[in-house]
Amino acid sequence: MSTLDQKINEHFPGLVVRKDLVKTVKGNAIVPSYVLEYLLGQYCATNDEATIKTGIETVKEILAKHYVHRNEAGLVRSNIKEKGRYKVIDKISVALNEKTDAYEAQFSNLGIKKVLVDSGTVKAHPKLLVSGVWCIADIEYVFSEDQNVSPWILSTLKPIQLSHFDYDAYVAARQQFSTDEWIDLLIQSIGFNPEMFGRRSKLTQLVRLIPFCERNYNLIELGPKGTGKSHVYSEFSPHGILVSGGEVTVPKLFVNNSSGKIGLVGYWDCVAFDEFAGKQKRVDKALVDIMKNYMANKSFSRGVETLGAEASMVFVGNTRHTVPYMLKHSDLFDELPDKFYDSAFLDRIHFYIPGWEVDIIRGEMFSDGYGFVVDYLAEILRSMRNYDYSDQYKEHFTLSSDISTRDRDGINKTFSGLMKILFPQGGATREEVEEVLRFAIEGRKRVKDQLQRIDTTYGEVRFSYQDQQGQEILVTTLEEEEYPGYYHQTVSTPDDEGVEPEPTADVKGVEPEELNAPEPVLEEKHLTFQENQKGISFDGLFGAYLKGASKITVTDPYIRLFYQIRNFMEFLEAIVKNKAEEDEVEVHLVTVRDEFKGDLQDESFEKIQESARTVGIDFTWAFDESGTIHARHIVTDHGWKISLDRGLDIFQHYEMNEAFAFANRLQQFRSSKAFEITFIKQS
Repeated sequence: MSTLDQKINEHFPGLVVRKDLVKTVKGNAIVPSYVLEYLLGQYCATNDEATIKTGIETVKEILAKHYVHRNEAGLVRSNIKEKGRYKVIDKISVALNEKTDAYEAQFSNLGIKKVLVDSGTVKAHPKLLVSGVWCIADIEYVFSEDQNVSPWILSTLKPIQLSHFDYDAYVAARQQFSTDEWIDLLIQSIGFNPEMFGRRSKLTQLVRLIPFCERNYNLIELGPKGTGKSHVYSEFSPHGILVSGGEVTVPKLFVNNSSGKIGLVGYWDCVAFDEFAGKQKRVDKALVDIMKNYMANKSFSRGVETLGAEASMVFVGNTRHTVPYMLKHSDLFDELPDKFYDSAFLDRIHFYIPGWEVDIIRGEMFSDGYGFVVDYLAEILRSMRNYDYSDQYKEHFTLSSDISTRDRDGINKTFSGLMKILFPQGGATREEVEEVLRFAIEGRKRVKDQLQRIDTTYGEVRFSYQDQQGQEILVTTLEEEEYPGYYHQTVSTPDDEGVEPEPTADVKGVEPEELNAPEPVLEEKHLTFQENQKGISFDGLFGAYLKGASKITVTDPYIRLFYQIRNFMEFLEAIVKNKAEEDEVEVHLVTVRDEFKGDLQDESFEKIQESARTVGIDFTWAFDESGTIHARHIVTDHGWKISLDRGLDIFQHYEMNEAFAFANRLQQFRSSKAFEITFIKQS
């Protein structure tokens, strides 16, 4: 067990569970994760292996006996009849039968209807009236010759969610964790291995939780398929609901004017719309108009009456094109249905998650560490909706006066949500506050920048903030850094057809030949790269500075593990690309011997040495035994020193074993870590 897992169990006993157990017990049960974790939390919330093993068997037995599979519904109904009473786990919805003036339940998998429910149960759990709720219920069977009387009787009903929790204890325990540890605990609670994510990627995952802890928060995420966009909203919390974007109607979402029945926004903390993108989808304009009013004013009308609600809105959908394609030909909202491709609607969005930065989910990304039982975390997040942390940056920073009220609201709500999630106890440092504020500003800027492309009536906005010394800090989006030539162009009109915009050639780290750029001028400079930035390669970064060198020395204490040695091999490839075929180059590596796998390290270097000889590279290496080398740099014999704050380890995890993945073949398709490089001319 890791040090973090030990700490988690120490400070949250009985409230955490090993995340790989969900897959172990799920089998073929089609139930949300929070249902399974509710059961695991009852029997496996411990770090004692024997107890966990026994608990797993207990949970499996409960699911086998009481979870209703649709294809076994007849057998379960027979068991209820024969035994007279039976406990089931099923999704239950309730409706009022006006003819009999009684509430009647319907069991989704069991396939029975018109089960009488008393008014007290409905009042205690009003969500039963809106859509299905997963419950543990006792069903009785009493046959009656009266055909109007259902033989099914609901004896007890218990929604699967935490009955109580201690928020003060949660906040007190948070203080025992560093910020990095706490973020990793939250990422493990979602189900992911934090080692597979950089800091920015972790924050992106946590933004998905804001709708659960911030009232009336409007979030959109568009990106490639398979990145887990809808997972949190379908599996994570009993207080959120995921609906298909094509199934939404005004009565279902807001109010049925004929019956007066309130829709989803009146009962759920978060309403998420899946498969939201798709230009050809038919959308009711009346729905869009009501949504615009609700997203701006937190209210909607029922006849002459105006009603308020607190549900957050989340829109998730897939994109078909790459980011540069969308920026060149349209904008980042291009995939939306026509009726939603409305600047007034989009202006209500508080944050745009760049889904193209999120990795496609792979097996290795799932966690086997400990995280919160999700219904416990769901209740904590729900209780946080009563708090407002939006002013906690004002002690250190001031937003630019150029930022409008609506932009400011979006920034403040995102900032407040992330601060609740990360620092419920308060006490964030100035640097931590600034990190969250910049991230919040960037997400709103992404929305506003696209609105300026869609609707020319939106003026330029300077998204920046000032510190206490009056220094202005400008915020940019990552895609603005990556594709400046396309990002700031206006979308072509029909009169512009056939005219190709000229991309900016000064893109850091991109191979020059890709942009048809002239031979670069070598100069001293310092480059900074953001996490998740793409378009970067060793050839684009170093190639021009390595050209013409006959001896190159690389100092990097972390060329030890396989992926690090592979990085070094790719660095040698960049040298080969930039040398004349008839030239030979000496490359000397100074690194540190791996304590546990030194033999494999030697073997790998010997293979590289043998292979390098065939292409004119004389590769040698030495292990530093002083234990004092920390700086990482490249030095050439023709006068250049390249200082690397991360060495050659600049790329995020990618699927190295996937032969058909472009990220495996070409560096520019990999997401980078945050890093800096300095080019120094030596005499």
